[in-house]
Amino acid sequence: MACAVTVSSCLSTKHLQGNQKLLYHQRIEAHKSLPREELKNLFVQKTNRRFGPFPLSFSVGLYYLGKKKYHKEKFIEKKMREEARFNAKIAATKDPKRIANLQYRKQNVFDALNKKIDNGNLFMQWGEPVTVFDTSAMRLSQSKIENYLFNKGYYKASVEATFKDLKKKRIAVVYRIVPGPSFTYDSIFYNIPDRKVLKLILKHRHSSFLKKGEAYDQDKLGKERDRIDQLLKDNGYYDFSKQFIDFSIDTSAIKHKIKLQLEILNPSKRGYHKQFTVDSIIFTPDAASLSQGNKKRHSSSYHNITFSSYEDLYSKKILAQRVFISKDSLYNRTNTFNTQRQLANLDNFKFVNLNYDTTGGRFTANLFTSPLDRYAWGNEAGVTVTQGFPGPYISSNFKKRNVFGGLEILEINGRFGFEGVAAATSVGGFYKSTEASANTSVTFPQFLFPFQSATAFRYARNNPRTKILAGYTYTDRPEYQRSISTISATYTWDLQRRLQFSFSPATLSVINSTVSHAFDSVLLALQLQGNNLINAFKPSYVSSMIFSLTWNNNYGLAQKNSTFIRTSFESGGTLLNLYSPKFIQDQGLEPYQYLRFSFDFRKNEVVTKASSFAYRFNTGVGYAYSPNKVLPYEKNFFAGGSNSVRAWRPRRLGIGSDPPPVSTNIASNGYFDYSFEKPGQLLIEGSLEWRQKLVGFLNYAFFVDAGNVWALQTSSNANASFALNKFYKEFGVGTGFGLRFDFSFLILRFDVGIKAWDPARPDGNRFVLWNARFVKPYSIDREPVIYNIGIGYPF
Repeated sequence: MACAVTVSSCLSTKHLQGNQKLLYHQRIEAHKSLPREELKNLFVQKTNRRFGPFPLSFSVGLYYLGKKKYHKEKFIEKKMREEARFNAKIAATKDPKRIANLQYRKQNVFDALNKKIDNGNLFMQWGEPVTVFDTSAMRLSQSKIENYLFNKGYYKASVEATFKDLKKKRIAVVYRIVPGPSFTYDSIFYNIPDRKVLKLILKHRHSSFLKKGEAYDQDKLGKERDRIDQLLKDNGYYDFSKQFIDFSIDTSAIKHKIKLQLEILNPSKRGYHKQFTVDSIIFTPDAASLSQGNKKRHSSSYHNITFSSYEDLYSKKILAQRVFISKDSLYNRTNTFNTQRQLANLDNFKFVNLNYDTTGGRFTANLFTSPLDRYAWGNEAGVTVTQGFPGPYISSNFKKRNVFGGLEILEINGRFGFEGVAAATSVGGFYKSTEASANTSVTFPQFLFPFQSATAFRYARNNPRTKILAGYTYTDRPEYQRSISTISATYTWDLQRRLQFSFSPATLSVINSTVSHAFDSVLLALQLQGNNLINAFKPSYVSSMIFSLTWNNNYGLAQKNSTFIRTSFESGGTLLNLYSPKFIQDQGLEPYQYLRFSFDFRKNEVVTKASSFAYRFNTGVGYAYSPNKVLPYEKNFFAGGSNSVRAWRPRRLGIGSDPPPVSTNIASNGYFDYSFEKPGQLLIEGSLEWRQKLVGFLNYAFFVDAGNVWALQTSSNANASFALNKFYKEFGVGTGFGLRFDFSFLILRFDVGIKAWDPARPDGNRFVLWNARFVKPYSIDREPVIYNIGIGYPF
């Protein structure tokens, strides 16, 4: 009841004093060509965050709930007590280490108390007070909008700010914008006395942000200044400064037109801009090493680089491949940064520093790196969830760097954990699924391929890696136990930092399974219906070649627009085409030959600082051409679960419109039996999600998911098979809402999925949104909502 009262009064006027009024709403009235969201960000006062379209604000309610119990004096008094306590302890000790520790703890306590003194208690920090309308803030917002428009070339724009009294002491503000004509560039001139610089600017003017006929934009002037600075510093002008770049405009010649002049002035003392050529490169790999007695650094040269160190710990060839500056070449800032980044990518150094020495009339590049500890050991414990209820896990990782002297990295990983999953042979309830795994890998900072030296140096810009891995995974579920032994070799390289390629020429796995009697009966029954899933649980051999591509543009940064694309193509049993699979069968193993393709697209659009709109499209298809006509079980596609269509239990949506059997359990009241997983060879699914900040670390979301899987070869059932004339009617559609607990280091997610369209039901009876039930009993016409718990965002 207390919560309901707090929420219902969140945006009431009872928190206002005297003649104060609430800023309830403010909007922009302008031509659709103007960027409204950018203009709204200029508002000096922000309206209180509301729960969707409703006049409710949890953040306001939370703030005043905390304020009722907040007493600033208590925190001030506590700070004084803590100061006296720490000062007494510090005065009573003479140990410098203990004194430093006490001062560190004292500062941490002070920081926490100062935060509460300045910003209130935790509820007040998570929430926000009501926004009291201020006419001076409105005028300041008006001025900022006018300045923004002026900087975008609307020199004659006008902005009118008005406010209107609503009921209950609420104010609505409207900013009406008449932008007027946009001033465009009529001509662009250059005033560059240095002929070399002028020639370089003209050569690259196609990359300019300033184009004849385009509208004036002060932001683009800044970008152009940055572009020219980067261009010159990539062409030897080491000491060039942006202060030499200036722009002047003339609007008097032609109506609504601008004459722009770009100036690059010469330094006053030298009278010209000097290009710097690298005279020498000195690389010190062990820069942080202390002096080793009488031992002296020794120098040696490789690839025109002078290496100076106490010991030859690292391969000079590998280090030289990651240095992209060369003797007798012009200074290049981009190559300088790439050198630092690629050396850091080797994961062998604490820091990488590249600076230039201009003393004595020479231009020397000095590279300093400091080695990381050769051995590293880490342990981790936490909670994981993939298909059902969360469960604990523990993992250990051992790392050895520079194993063979070529900056290779050896890693040994072990993991053990369990979680709750729905059993495949019984109705209701969750059972413990245990998984243990161990992997050993060696990563080489180059392609293990007989390239020529020049080719290897060229590819080094793309951060090439070769990873050799051997691993073992054991899964124990109520219906089966499964072990997978794997060896693989993978080449990985990057392009333009956002794009990553991966190619595994050989991934070899031996899979052994032991199924329970009940699950074996299910598999046999499915086989009689034309479903060959039983073949996926035979002892088997899987060999595959995999090529994948990943594009990541800011994905994972919630405050920025981001895009993520991952696609992969896999050819299984490719090597079996060269010889008869009978050799594998003679070893008692089932061979697989198949083709598999997957594509995953994700997009997050930031709407405001507190909200975003995310969507996803995910698809995949697999085709088996081996005699058994099935994919390995792990290579099938599944729909349903916390990262898929959330209104269905994990892996239980589908196949096609084939209905699950009706449970014979009396307590189920004829409810569908979703007791076993539904693997398919074709997946199509998508999701839309609105994400909104609520209070503090708590966010909420509304979502709609749709998708399904279909059989291509494993079933003779027409309802389960994909067909162009009916597949679009067979999407399972779910909707729902969720909460996200964003703790910065961890995002815990709770989603409630509600079925809206169930393809398993007969035509004309598939819309089931109003059948949703949050509590038992369930039946064929009383669908349960599905509760999903996950870590991280669903996509």
